[in-house]
Amino acid sequence: MFSKACEYAIRALIFIAESSLSNNRVGLKMIAEQIDAPMAFTGKILQNLSRHGIVDSVKGVGGGYIILPQTMEQTKLAEIVRIIDGDAVFTGCALGLRECNALKPCPMHEKFKDVRDMLRNMLETTTLLELSKGLLEGETFLKR
Repeated sequence: MFSKACEYAIRALIFIAESSLSNNRVGLKMIAEQIDAPMAFTGKILQNLSRHGIVDSVKGVGGGYIILPQTMEQTKLAEIVRIIDGDAVFTGCALGLRECNALKPCPMHEKFKDVRDMLRNMLETTTLLELSKGLLEGETFLKR
């Protein structure tokens, strides 16, 4: 459903947010290890997210990544998905057809539309803060 980059982005942001709740910055190596992702790929993803103001990066000794509390509270998963994957998950065809729409539907169009609408609702109402609290409280996990 999401690209690998998007999966890693969401995992990384949840981990960084959880660490940020404890006032800790985390380095790229630790993030990549904790989310089970390649370090260079994770670095490129975080660089993109930093440009969009989702995560802050501090270089040097004592540096690392951090997410401000107000950013955690305001950032919805839908924003992250749009930054990394674009709108395809919200508008794309279940079968990958280019011309699938209400006037020219694929065989799965109507059923998939409902699934897509539920997914959009979940992504537009779920914040980084909500997900990071589950991790902080030990109710959820990130590593396989």
